[in-house]
Amino acid sequence: MIIETKLEFDNFLEKFQDSSCILIPILCDVNKHPLENSLCLLYVKLLDGDEYVLPFNHSEAINLEISYLDRLNSDNKKYIYDKKQFNHIIKCKNVIDINLQYYMEHNKPLYIEDITTNTHDYFNRKYYKLNRVNCVVPILKHLELCRKLSNEFQKHIDLPVYQEYNNNIVDNLTYLESAGLRYDKNIVFSEYNPYTSTGRPSNRFGGINFAALNKTDGSRKPFKSRFENGMLVEFDYDAYHLRLIGEVVDYKFPEGSVHKHMARFYGDVTYDESKNRSFQYLYGHIPIDVVQINPFFGKVHDYINEIWNDYKQREFITSNIYSKKIFRKNLSEMNRNKVFNYMIQLMETENNMKMLSNLIPFLESYKSKLILYSYDSFLFDFNLDDGVDFLKKIKKIIESNGLFPTKTSKGTNYHEMEDITEKLND
Repeated sequence: MIIETKLEFDNFLEKFQDSSCILIPILCDVNKHPLENSLCLLYVKLLDGDEYVLPFNHSEAINLEISYLDRLNSDNKKYIYDKKQFNHIIKCKNVIDINLQYYMEHNKPLYIEDITTNTHDYFNRKYYKLNRVNCVVPILKHLELCRKLSNEFQKHIDLPVYQEYNNNIVDNLTYLESAGLRYDKNIVFSEYNPYTSTGRPSNRFGGINFAALNKTDGSRKPFKSRFENGMLVEFDYDAYHLRLIGEVVDYKFPEGSVHKHMARFYGDVTYDESKNRSFQYLYGHIPIDVVQINPFFGKVHDYINEIWNDYKQREFITSNIYSKKIFRKNLSEMNRNKVFNYMIQLMETENNMKMLSNLIPFLESYKSKLILYSYDSFLFDFNLDDGVDFLKKIKKIIESNGLFPTKTSKGTNYHEMEDITEKLND
């Protein structure tokens, strides 16, 4: 049934609120970011059998007011393929990400790119430069596509739901995308993809790989503050992976530089040589003489053996913070160091997400915006009205009260950044 009047919507809503359902949003434009897009229509499949199409921007229908979406925020379970995308359209309670459920079970996203119709292929091929192309694709063809997708989604709705991932992590990534970044004179949006083999999100959209912006070739220079009285401020974790592993293996680093501390075990080498050796051992092979004389890497060696034995003897190993299961059946050609590297990246991601769950509520009462997260760093568009005290407060949250120290830099653009770590420590 196509819902086109208030009376029809009210009748639909009575059934909707009492039934779990699958929601499939069709956006107007197939190429634009959700934050620069509009909702064409919403397909609703009640799990007891009924199905509905709610048009909001379609040439063939009497369109509903977009405010009607707010009335869908009921307690019934709502299964959707991409919760993060849906969050940009409307925030609803009890939304379960089917793609996330599938990924947590199989360590890869649910592939739906080959689910299509001849009509959608034709329009996307012939009118790929046309804006709002979905608004002229016939509604019945959208219905045909949504039925195919719904049939696929129903195969996976009974998979376990990881609430920490489904709620905290997906919602944190939604928040990160929502602010956008100023690029020259425009605001551009990033798109985080958490469905990678290691669980560390990638981040690209519109031809820009935001997770791998080159520091030396000037590609960061167009990124600037959107505020007239603003600047970019970045917090970058110092020796992050070493400190994370130190927490897990119960090795307490002294205050100050980790790499200077580690240099003592390498024969008082330079800072850079100590840093290079530590990362070489952490991500590669730890020589037995290093295991014997370096207490940190002695504990790391034992931890690697422990998780490797778990991996071989059990069906899965479990992450330290959110208890994500890494199933042996989903990985191939693994060795002890590769399993350890998976764990490091997962540890990094989960610790970042746990921190963001504390940071994001704090930011809501300020003008400054968190605009980019890149593995071990966080970039803010800082409004000077918020004051230096704001930076000191978020530094404390990011560092988990000194557990994971950061270096801080500022700049009028993202290429020319100046270290201000000591100024914030005053």
